[in-house]
Amino acid sequence: RFGIRVLVTDHHLPGEHLPAAAAILNPNQPGCPFPSKCIAGVGVAFYLMSAVRARLREQGYFQARSEPNLADWLDLVALGTVADVVPLDQNNRRLVHEGVRRIRAGRCRAGLRTLCEVAGIELRHLTTRDLAFGVAPRLNAAGRLDDMSIGIECLLATEDEAQLLAERLDSLNRERREIEVTMRDEAMQYMDAISLEDRETGGICLYSKDWHQGIVGIVASRVREKTHRPVIAFAPASADELKGSGRSIQGFHLRDALDTIAARYPGLITRFGGHAMAAGLSLQPDNLDRFRAAFDQLAAETLGEAQLEQLVETDGELGVAPSLDIARLIESAAPWGQGFPEPEFDDRFEVLEQRIVGGRHLKLVLLPATGEPVEAICFNHHGLVESRYVHCAYRIEVNRFRGREQVQLVVSVIL
Repeated sequence: RFGIRVLVTDHHLPGEHLPAAAAILNPNQPGCPFPSKCIAGVGVAFYLMSAVRARLREQGYFQARSEPNLADWLDLVALGTVADVVPLDQNNRRLVHEGVRRIRAGRCRAGLRTLCEVAGIELRHLTTRDLAFGVAPRLNAAGRLDDMSIGIECLLATEDEAQLLAERLDSLNRERREIEVTMRDEAMQYMDAISLEDRETGGICLYSKDWHQGIVGIVASRVREKTHRPVIAFAPASADELKGSGRSIQGFHLRDALDTIAARYPGLITRFGGHAMAAGLSLQPDNLDRFRAAFDQLAAETLGEAQLEQLVETDGELGVAPSLDIARLIESAAPWGQGFPEPEFDDRFEVLEQRIVGGRHLKLVLLPATGEPVEAICFNHHGLVESRYVHCAYRIEVNRFRGREQVQLVVSVIL
């Protein structure tokens, strides 16, 4: 429109109509030979910078000036790759490994270092889990509740500026948690009022006029975990628009599902985009019931009984007593993440102690068949277990607190 040449970088599945840009760099567009199709957007930008540097080098641009070391940006590449929850294929795993290694050595942005401090993360022991659950939520909280530029400013800040910005992000994240708890409880109350077994449902759509559009994706994720169904949660964006965020399960490609619904019912969806497991869309409020029926119908058509049955896949019994040495060994083999999960085991334990901490997490002391009692935690588990013995799936991790290390089990499912 203004005669400006534009280069677009992206990693989402492209739509039928692409913008008339001077160039589009996206490994998922037809004909692109780049082998890592699940690279995050930050990775696309990193390789673009690498190619630009190579071309400038060929042209002699750096003969009279210093050449940038792109490895200095791998801390942000690792953070963005983990935060975007893309599969850790060989390429992504290499990028994350090198980025985490540099962060642990203190060679990272001042803002990232400060965010780790406010999150209580010890830099030299940082893991991908710390990035995913400690740093990323604080950055995302700015975009969900305020202005994403606060997070960008923090990552680009000097040492002096970073502290104030990190504290602001930490405050926004606490506010986000409070809103999330309220919305999640409302969603769960709705789910408790219906029976999935009594209705032929494949997909779930939730909406409340009081919900915050920046938090609906988290709510969808929580309900998906509880029901093992594709879920889309909606909130009002304005008087004439609803915004939805969805999370899916294996066997139901969410972005393709929205594409199918848009083709079947022209005009029903205002706009949409995303991936197989997560997507977003906009609707006019009057179209919500029609969309809910269409989404439910398509999911029921696509998903069979086997796909709707929630399976817990583990590496079997550990075979020995959980120990700090085993936890350290697993940690040393990182990075772990989407598509490259940490080892998970399942065993029977005797419950020696249990209590609720933080209002929503179950803290336990478990006794394995052999060995000493071990501490365990099950996040977002509101009630106590009723049996003296439990069969659970769990990960083994190093729990560090005030310079002390001990083994801890992170229970994902109590079977």
